[in-house]
Amino acid sequence: MKQYLELCRRVIDSGEWVENMRTAKRCLSVINADLEYDVSEGLLPVLTTKKLYWKSAIAEMLGYLRGYTSAADFRKIGCNTWNANANDNAAWLANPFRKGVDDMGRCYGAQGRDWRNPEGEPIDQLQNLYDDLRQGIDNRSEIMTFMNPGERDRACLNSCMHTHTFSILGGKLYLTSYQRSDDLPLGHGFNQVQVGWLLMIMAQITGLKPARAFHKIVNAHIYEDQLELLRDVQLKRTPLPLPKLEINPNIKTLRDLETWVTPDDFRLVNYKHHPAIKYEFAV
Repeated sequence: MKQYLELCRRVIDSGEWVENMRTAKRCLSVINADLEYDVSEGLLPVLTTKKLYWKSAIAEMLGYLRGYTSAADFRKIGCNTWNANANDNAAWLANPFRKGVDDMGRCYGAQGRDWRNPEGEPIDQLQNLYDDLRQGIDNRSEIMTFMNPGERDRACLNSCMHTHTFSILGGKLYLTSYQRSDDLPLGHGFNQVQVGWLLMIMAQITGLKPARAFHKIVNAHIYEDQLELLRDVQLKRTPLPLPKLEINPNIKTLRDLETWVTPDDFRLVNYKHHPAIKYEFAV
């Protein structure tokens, strides 16, 4: 997509070098970026300048919505993105709150489905906003956040795309997603798909029409060992038309998402793309 490629060029042209303490790698960084995706006609904002494994992106978000906190559960639904952070992250391996192999701790799904109030009682953020949206209610607080400052030390990774705010206007559903950290060559493609998919699937199970998703990024960056491939390969490719996402019409409720839905319940029509690019992953 054009706006993604423009953001990549902006980072290359005007970004500043930063030494990332967590990964011990240098990266080019800029602060603040805003992307917008119109999904009203079913077009999924998937990258076309490289092959994207979009089903894995959907599987990951599906795992978040189910409250998964184990990399093993993500693997079962076709997502391997949590293996390294759960099992190869030195700081997390030494963390006394880690429960063992594949444990991710209190990030993402743990917060979205099992937030704890001061009395230790569970708050199911997703269920609450789903119940409101299904009734056409928008109290301007239809928010699900995966970021809990009080439990950041209990997670293998601070949630990157951390907050999703839903809004209803004229019978249409909108989504604003906030991301604190964005690995442009590698992670962004997943996140972009997840924003679009989350709006589409929430619209379907609440009986609303999907409109636009707004993707707000705080820190957009390119790691030093990704720069050459991005600049000399991906940015020289011509974007192709966006494909349309077909969703199994039998998915009608949140309970369906929690129980039987798999990535195979989604199909991309006419997804044409350039060859895959293997970027380095920073743990």
